[in-house]
Amino acid sequence: MTIDATRIILKPVITEKTTALKEDQRTVCFAVRRDANKSEIKRAVEVLFKVKVASVRTQNKVGKTRRVGRNQGPTGDWKKAYVTLREGEKMIEYFEAV
Repeated sequence: MTIDATRIILKPVITEKTTALKEDQRTVCFAVRRDANKSEIKRAVEVLFKVKVASVRTQNKVGKTRRVGRNQGPTGDWKKAYVTLREGEKMIEYFEAV
């Protein structure tokens, strides 16, 4: 069973740490589906951005309890993927016009 690449990669994770990784180590970070494995993530990035991937590292993030006024509830669990590009590949730009 194959899943559409746009359904695997949910959104880029843009923080100070991921920006530094992007500039220094050719690594980009994405929020991905919780049931996606490394080979599916690699294939999805290669199809969507037309680049070659060297490696994929994944991390499961556990949701936290948050308060809004008197109410409190959990945020959702999610999965993060660090994708390292091969040498010589163009860097992925998140906001470029297609």
